[in-house]
Amino acid sequence: MKLFKIFAMALLSWACMSLWPVQAASYPEHPIRMVLGYSAGGPTDVIARIVAKHMSENIGQSVVVENKPGASAHIAANDIMTSAPDGYKVLVTSLTLTVNPLLYPDRYNYDSVKAFEPVSNFANLPVVVVTNYDSPYKDLASLIADAKANPGILTFGSSGVGGSAHLAAEMLSTKAGIKMSHIPYKGNGPALQEMIAGRISFMFYPSIGIANYVADKKLRVLAVGTKEPHPDFPGVPTLESMGLTGFEEGAPFVGMLAPAGTPKEIVDKLNKSAVQALSQPEVREQLKKLGAQVIADTPEQFRQFLIADKDRWAAVIKEGNVKVE
Repeated sequence: MKLFKIFAMALLSWACMSLWPVQAASYPEHPIRMVLGYSAGGPTDVIARIVAKHMSENIGQSVVVENKPGASAHIAANDIMTSAPDGYKVLVTSLTLTVNPLLYPDRYNYDSVKAFEPVSNFANLPVVVVTNYDSPYKDLASLIADAKANPGILTFGSSGVGGSAHLAAEMLSTKAGIKMSHIPYKGNGPALQEMIAGRISFMFYPSIGIANYVADKKLRVLAVGTKEPHPDFPGVPTLESMGLTGFEEGAPFVGMLAPAGTPKEIVDKLNKSAVQALSQPEVREQLKKLGAQVIADTPEQFRQFLIADKDRWAAVIKEGNVKVE
C-alpha cells in the first residue's frame, strides 16, 4: 500500500508537470491578483495600481490589486509563498521582503530570494536627507562634523526599527564613522512632522512630496541619494559626490514576485507585460511625479538585485548592531 501511494504521488506530480507547457501557452485565462502587504494610498500601492492598470490592457486579463497589510507586510508575502505557482497570484512588495528575515529570523523564517520567483523591479524611491528649515545644519558636512564632535547626541527619526529611513541612517553612520541616536515613530508621516517641528536633528525620507515642504520653507534637503543631481532639488549635492556610496542601490524598491516554482514561461509573460506597462510615457510621467525612478528589469536582474540587497542590509544591521526591542 505504501509503495502504491508513492507511485500514485509520483504519477500525479508527473501529470501536473506535463500540463505546465499547455497552461503557460494559454496563460492567462482569468484575472491575476496582485497582492500588496501595504495599505491603500501609500507609495507602493500607488505604483502597483498604475502598473496593474496598464498590465490589464496588454496581458489580456484584468490585474486586480488586493491590499493585505499587517505583520510588516508578511501576511501578503506568506500568502504568495503558499499559493499555487500558476501566475494568477503575485506579490508586489518593497524593502520589508529583504529586511524581515534579517531582523526577525525566528518569526519570518524564509529566504527572500529562494521563496519567490522574481518578475521585475518596477522602480525605486530615492531617499533624501532632510532637516528642519531653521536647523543649524546648512549642509551634510556640518551635520557629520557635529556628530563626530558629539557622539550619540544627534537624533534621527524613522518610521520604526528596520524601516528604510532607519537603515539608511545606520548606513550613513557606518560610512561616515559617526554615532547617533535613533528615534522611531509609528510611520514616516509622524516622523516627518517631528522633523518639521525641529524635535529631531534629521532623517532620511523618500523624495515623494518633499519639494513642497522645501518650497514652504519647512524643510531643508542636505543631500540626495541618487548618483546624479535630483532635478527637484537644484544645487543639493548627492551622497555619491561626497564619497558616501551605495544609497541609490539601497533606495526602497517596488517590485513584483511570483511563488517559487512558477514556470519560466509564465514569469516571462508577466515580466513582458510589466516592462511594457512601465515603458508607456504616461506611466513614466506619473512615476516621475511621485519621485520614483523606473527600473523595469529582467527576472534575472531582479534576482541579482535581491541577493545584493540582502547582503547589503545584513551588513548594515550587523555593523550598526540593529536589534528589535
